[in-house]
Amino acid sequence: MSSVTGSNLYPTGIAWLGDIPEHWDVRRLKYIVDFCGGGTPSKSDEAFWGGDIPWVSPKDMKTDLIQDTEDHITEAAVRASATRMVPAGAVLLVVRSGILRHSIPVAIAGRPLALNQDMKALIPKGHCEPRYLKYTIQGRQHALRLAWTKTGATVQSIEHELLANTLFPVPPLAEQRAIADFLDEKTAAIDALIAKKERLIELLEERRLTMIQERVAGRQGHATRLKASGLQWLGDIPAHWEVVRVRHVARLETGHTPSRQHPEYWVPEECTIPWFTLADVWQIRDGRREYVEETAEKVSPIGLANSAARLLPAGTVILSRTASVGFSGVMAIPMATSQDFVNWVCGPRIRPLYLLYVFRAMRQEFRRLTMGSTHQTIYMPDVREFKTPLPPVEEQDAIIAELRRDLCGYNGLDQRLRAQIDKLREYRQTLISAAVTGQIDIRKEIEVPA
Repeated sequence: MSSVTGSNLYPTGIAWLGDIPEHWDVRRLKYIVDFCGGGTPSKSDEAFWGGDIPWVSPKDMKTDLIQDTEDHITEAAVRASATRMVPAGAVLLVVRSGILRHSIPVAIAGRPLALNQDMKALIPKGHCEPRYLKYTIQGRQHALRLAWTKTGATVQSIEHELLANTLFPVPPLAEQRAIADFLDEKTAAIDALIAKKERLIELLEERRLTMIQERVAGRQGHATRLKASGLQWLGDIPAHWEVVRVRHVARLETGHTPSRQHPEYWVPEECTIPWFTLADVWQIRDGRREYVEETAEKVSPIGLANSAARLLPAGTVILSRTASVGFSGVMAIPMATSQDFVNWVCGPRIRPLYLLYVFRAMRQEFRRLTMGSTHQTIYMPDVREFKTPLPPVEEQDAIIAELRRDLCGYNGLDQRLRAQIDKLREYRQTLISAAVTGQIDIRKEIEVPA
């Protein structure tokens, strides 16, 4: 690729930066921007909260331009705390958060606002275009994350001295603006294409859910006579089917966590029993995987014996009921679970995979049951009242076979769309990285891949 102006590149000797055009300058960040930290006003003083001033914390850093935030504070809060107002155009950076393990969230303040203590504002001086600075951090964030994070730190954070003394490329101001304009246009086109593919995934998921609901309700079979199920989420079912409480056809089991106060329960060499926790929910979050056997942690037999958790057999159906609510799977091997899960050991009248599909058809019902709760939880009295349609076992087997066949097609299309999104995001990152270091000529058209 040629440089922005067609001039030669020269090696900077800076590990994270590489080669840049020979007419560009390199300066320490502390000479390019002023820094401003943040703070948290007292939570006990109601006069500090609910005002008109956006108060940015890491949870707000989901867009490139911050116009509003989840939390707002008052002018009195700014006067009485460590938080400070930063101007529109400031570059906002997360400097303390677990997310720094894999990325550096960065955005531009779209209006005057305040920050919490996990944020830092980089306020550009006269020779720095905010958008160019933001794109430079975005484009080279993986290398910068390593350069800015203190080795051996127990909390993921960016060290101010490392940040302030980082050498940054400084093209002429007009060129910075040209690069930013170019990237605004190109990234907007890429983001629009990603959004379209994400919408296709949403529509695909809606169709997949509808298909599961229709199948577990028997409405795509050959039944000619239907009856009301009495369940709002289910609708009509074949007249010869039953509706029963799940616990009447499957044994309900809860999970537990052996006490962390007893180190002998957690001796690594003795922890041999797979223990499914919320750390493992990623496996079943997208609804494509049926069986689970991987766990981030294992427990020891003595720990299990001294807790309310039990070793459950393969074929047990699990359902997350706290925090990440409503995700389900089937144990491929004997396992235990944490208290964040409820589990059903199926009896002879219900197949585990059929019950799994019933739970996946109940997604909206699970949302209803958790609505209005401060802590997202489905409480045990509601769990005990779960009901399921109950066809004869041979019909359950037929439904399972049909769903597995048809879901295979849906899952394949879903995977292709996600792979395309990953490629687009990779292309976006590569494009930004190349543009902010002068590796491409921004005067040439670059087509966005389909």
